[in-house]
Amino acid sequence: MTAHNVYNALMARHGLSKRLLPILLFVEGFCTWGQDLPSPNLPVPESVNLSFSTNDTSLSQLRLDLAPKTIWENGVGEGFRSDAQSITVSAGATYGIAAFGTREQHHLAMGSLTYGHMLGHVVGEGHWYRGSPEFRLELFSGAQFDPDTRWFVGLTPHLRYNFATGTRWIPFADAGAGVTATSIGPPDLSGTFEFNLQAGTGVQYFLKDNLALSLEARYVHWSCAGLNKPNLGLNGVTGLLGLTYFF
Repeated sequence: MTAHNVYNALMARHGLSKRLLPILLFVEGFCTWGQDLPSPNLPVPESVNLSFSTNDTSLSQLRLDLAPKTIWENGVGEGFRSDAQSITVSAGATYGIAAFGTREQHHLAMGSLTYGHMLGHVVGEGHWYRGSPEFRLELFSGAQFDPDTRWFVGLTPHLRYNFATGTRWIPFADAGAGVTATSIGPPDLSGTFEFNLQAGTGVQYFLKDNLALSLEARYVHWSCAGLNKPNLGLNGVTGLLGLTYFF
């Protein structure tokens, strides 16, 4: 067969134009040359182990790290996690009581900002008083509006016990002692510096897992502990409505 006949046969075989034939010849020749090359003598492993081991403990820890954190130890209402913290904003009023030596009723309006931190894991497991102890630090301020207008500001550390009910309703008991600066004077108080004592109870309702409304009532007493005269003291019952964010 002549070269011309080969040329025409390839064109008929591939149905190509004359311009594409050189490219086709080059590709066919390259592929044929590649098939004639000796295969490289590479060692082939008898078996390949594609299995891998996993560390269950590490995977469990990874899941815990990726899971959203909660303020609860075992679910909502089952007691707070030991490192749970909170910020509370409250507002309310004090109804003054002319008792225990106090001569006047001192009616007050106030607001407060409180930081809280749980003191450990849930205590009292298996008992009705199961719950979480908490340290709280309250900064408060406001004004006396009756019998006259006076200012006050104070700082009080508290200890609170939050009962674990297993529901979104968390009752608590609370007590604190701190210091107060005030312009309220005689006949019941003697100067700017006074101590404050307070104790009360209340309840929190959790709107979300980490957001709660609170309602509480406290008995409050202010006096200077005999440092100055007069030292009859201020007594009253305080009601507060608050909003607490836990983290």
